[in-house]
Amino acid sequence: MLVAIAALLVGGMIGYGFGLIQDAARRRNEKRQQAGTLKSGWSVMPGSGARVMYLVITLALIQLICPRLFNGGGIQWWVSGGLALGYGYTLFVQLREKLSGKK
Repeated sequence: MLVAIAALLVGGMIGYGFGLIQDAARRRNEKRQQAGTLKSGWSVMPGSGARVMYLVITLALIQLICPRLFNGGGIQWWVSGGLALGYGYTLFVQLREKLSGKK
């Protein structure tokens, strides 16, 4: 049970960190769009791929550093669930900000 909680926390930290990075990139691109320096949506795609690659590398490093979290028994799903919860929380905060701005 303790390993499952640790896996959930590790996944949550990774997901939340990735969400913060994605949010910072979104805000930067919105500023570029408002300033008129963003020519097209395709110009932001290379940066998005790099951020996803950093996420994959981070997950691979966690597997190497903490192999017990991925040692069968379904614990790896706790990491995945934590990742989804952490990233989902950042998306929820963005949605809440967007909806409160419209009211």
